[in-house]
Amino acid sequence: MVMSALRADRVAERGLGGSRPSRKRPARRRLAYAGTVAVFLLPSLIPLLAFVIGPMISAAWTSLHEWNLIGDMKWVGFDNYAHLISDPTTQQAFLHTVYYIVGYLPLVYVGGLALALALNSKLKGRAFLRGIYFLPVVTSWVVVALVWRWLLNPSVGVVNYLLSLVGIHGPGWWADPAWSMPSIILASAWKDLGFVMVILLAGLQTINPDLYEAAEIDGAGWWRRLFSITLPMLSPSTFFVIVLSLINGFQVFDQVYVMTGGGPNNSSQVVVQQVYDLTFRYGQAGMASALSWLLFLVILVVTLVQFYGQKKWVNYA
Repeated sequence: MVMSALRADRVAERGLGGSRPSRKRPARRRLAYAGTVAVFLLPSLIPLLAFVIGPMISAAWTSLHEWNLIGDMKWVGFDNYAHLISDPTTQQAFLHTVYYIVGYLPLVYVGGLALALALNSKLKGRAFLRGIYFLPVVTSWVVVALVWRWLLNPSVGVVNYLLSLVGIHGPGWWADPAWSMPSIILASAWKDLGFVMVILLAGLQTINPDLYEAAEIDGAGWWRRLFSITLPMLSPSTFFVIVLSLINGFQVFDQVYVMTGGGPNNSSQVVVQQVYDLTFRYGQAGMASALSWLLFLVILVVTLVQFYGQKKWVNYA
């Protein structure tokens, strides 16, 4: 009986003719499924190819040439890359960009965390306050930069006026080489506080309240609960904020262009500002394309390091 049942099963698997089922049908199904997926992806795939992948490939090709945007391209190979790597101006631009990130990232994270903790409590009008703090995020960078350029004006700015009321002589801010980058960092952190607040606030609301109750019963104070519960459980949101802030930090441009234009004396010149200057001021599109690819590689390496290191401190439990 058992052998008969096994033979019947084998015959059923092979089909009526005793032969194995054709593999063409599953292959056709997979092909049809892939075609269906491709059709649904086309609305996003076409812009991705046209405005991201295509320009990246074009920039890579341009970086191997000397081109002034008007005449014919001249093949130079990797000379543009070699020149940029040894160029003191480029090295200085990268150092200024790193300086911006080092000052911006802790400021925007600590400020965003403080706002998120405050607005996660039972506070009257917290929905209104969340909207107010998020408003700068959706405001144009040009508007924000112009406002902060006026606020930090060394002569008639509001900030220096308020400092003078308490007997402090305000610095030169964006007009002073020593204070130009801190001015940009301050404006950038103010604008992005709302975004970081929203991300961290969403993370705070996923933490189980029972953890805080148990810790409070054990006698843990506010700071102890912050470092033992809140920050570890908030690590996925923190990781997202750090990665995104690093990527955006390396590409800082709008506020620099409007507030200082890279000055004074190139004290706030960043990488993207140099890409702009090489292209539109000096007509060196090949050099600018090479610099943009160098920046892309730096961002890629930093991001990969972040994703590799998250295993040691990010808690997804």
